Amino acid sequence: MAKPEIRPLSHYSREAVTLLGQLVRSARIERKLSLTELAERAAISRGLAQRIERGDPGCSVGAVFEVAALLGIKLFDATPSTLAANSQIVQQTLALLPKAARATKKPVNDDF
Repeated sequence: MAKPEIRPLSHYSREAVTLLGQLVRSARIERKLSLTELAERAAISRGLAQRIERGDPGCSVGAVFEVAALLGIKLFDATPSTLAANSQIVQQTLALLPKAARATKKPVNDDF
């Protein structure tokens, strides 16, 4: 199936992506980093860094989060301790689920 050229986004999503791109650009300029230097530090291409700054919603979340972390942009109001506590709660909740709801860890036999 072909990837759609234009993906419909809500007004809120478009504004949020644009705002994040503007935050990335202003933080990069404030730290006196060139676009190439930022891309090298984030281990992404210069083009992807440009797309992040333009607010392109097609950029991978991991790349956007890495760039934001490198520039000190806080995406969530959470400290490492609260993130660890939330992760622990999720693990405890998953342990309570029935076994059928969890992914199987059986190796796939694909010998034909």
